[in-house]
Amino acid sequence: MVPNKDEKNIVTAEVLEALPNAMFRVRFQDGTEQVSYLSGKMKLHRIKVLIGDTVHVLLEPYGGKGRIVKRA
Repeated sequence: MVPNKDEKNIVTAEVLEALPNAMFRVRFQDGTEQVSYLSGKMKLHRIKVLIGDTVHVLLEPYGGKGRIVKRA
């Protein structure tokens, strides 16, 4: 079952570190850190994400990695 757009868990984070393979270490507003990867559309359109940028991260329901879906 695919969740509706309203049910997605998107949070705001700050990029701390750029890792290989379009992966980034981000810090959420509550202070926790997580590794996130760049979404396919952002790769396709070559949207650059730099250290210190504020991004929107789509969290997976099972934990693990997040997906960066928008650069704010």
